Amino acid sequence: MVREFELPDVGEGVAEGELLRWRVAPGDAVSEDQPVAEVETDKAVVDVPSPVDGVVEELRATEGEVVPVGDVIIVFRVEGENESDETAVTPPDDATSESGSQTDDEATPQPTGDAPSDPAVTQSVQVPAPPSVRRLARELGVDISSIADSSSGRITESDIRAYASESSTQERSNQQTAAAGQRDQQSAPAQSVSSAQMQETADRETTVAVPKTRHIAAEEGIDLNTVPTDERKDGEPFVTLETVREYAEAHQQAQKTDREAVARRAATDEPARPESRKPYTGIRQTIGSAMTESKYTAPHVTHQDEVDVTALVDARSALKQAAEEHDIRLTYLPFVMKACAAALQENPQINVSLDEANEEIVEKQYYNIGIATATDDGLLVPVVEDVDTKGLLEVAAETYEKTQKARERSLSPEEMRGGTFTISNIGGIGGEYGTPIINQPESAILALGEIKKKPRVVERDGEETIEPRHVMTLSLSFDHRVLDGADAAQFTNAVQKYLRNPSLLLLE
Repeated sequence: MVREFELPDVGEGVAEGELLRWRVAPGDAVSEDQPVAEVETDKAVVDVPSPVDGVVEELRATEGEVVPVGDVIIVFRVEGENESDETAVTPPDDATSESGSQTDDEATPQPTGDAPSDPAVTQSVQVPAPPSVRRLARELGVDISSIADSSSGRITESDIRAYASESSTQERSNQQTAAAGQRDQQSAPAQSVSSAQMQETADRETTVAVPKTRHIAAEEGIDLNTVPTDERKDGEPFVTLETVREYAEAHQQAQKTDREAVARRAATDEPARPESRKPYTGIRQTIGSAMTESKYTAPHVTHQDEVDVTALVDARSALKQAAEEHDIRLTYLPFVMKACAAALQENPQINVSLDEANEEIVEKQYYNIGIATATDDGLLVPVVEDVDTKGLLEVAAETYEKTQKARERSLSPEEMRGGTFTISNIGGIGGEYGTPIINQPESAILALGEIKKKPRVVERDGEETIEPRHVMTLSLSFDHRVLDGADAAQFTNAVQKYLRNPSLLLLE
């Protein structure tokens, strides 16, 4: 039998996915749970497994296409099952056949064979278009499949708007033509103004018209003495209301044509500049939406400070070789994560989230630290759970593993959930201070600056000296709806305490 397979819900809250790559082709034999496609959602890249043992009959989606969850993406031929249960293709009903077209949702594959197919029935076309374009098409009432033939490659917002504008113009033209025909039937035979006359302008000194006609002409900014007419009344040129309206419409159309011509000339005169475009979809679009929502929902405030981490630099140097013996790459980040977990325990007001729906502040007694990781597709935030209960090397190993998976786009959605606080290491790129955006529903995020040598006043045995010291900058952005400046300062001071003296982490 033929088995149609729909794109499954590959992650919580995922409504669609971009088909990155097919792993099979028509005619390939597949086994149950064998990956058949690679799909990118707004959270991660996942493999879609085959639900059956069988042979690939047909691929219903193209690589690069954004497919809604529930749409059929592949068809299998499964042997040994009852043909009566087959997902058969029913012939189109009379209404569909007569219309000569089908929508994407209504279209069904036509049976193959020697018999010629009905030329009046068109096949469904899979049109590549990002989600934002599909939403715009629905809002403007545009059928994407109807413009597939006139657009090369992926459909863009410009294609949708241009098609909608053209359809609207055509509809207005049809309405105006019908209205003009009706007016011609109702108007007096003597009243006739040619289109050639409408393109011309009269130049008279006097014109006869009823008061209503003069009022409409004034509203339209039309001088009655310039409106061409062949009609006369009492020996004087006579202009009717209908003639004024037609003249005004022709005048406006001429002005519009002039403006469009000027715009075309300006565009032609504009020198060509090299540029390229790529779709704003998938993870990049999701990051943009999340950052916009966070920035304009939570009032952001950033508290900035710096800390002498000379002792931390020494501690890491002393432990680095021991970590390598366990095949663990020890960076400064695990120290900071442990310091933040300890500081969150001392300042539980930071480890909260705001439940706006229930108007409650959720206080969390667990400490899951998210690490903002730069990838080719934007920032992903893998989460290391229960940092407070894990040793330094365990935190280092798990952090390295998950950040590598993030860069390779093999991170699962579950590994990015449940964070209570986030760290962004901008110092790894060379920055010092920043104003990071909160990873909601968390209430704070800490950006780490680059460790640099700076002159500092050091006190020893009652004497002060100026020495070069290793200094790290800290930028803590927090949600001012639930946290105050004093909360941010107290938390940052606690983090500084552990970074200045990392041996205190041994007590945690």
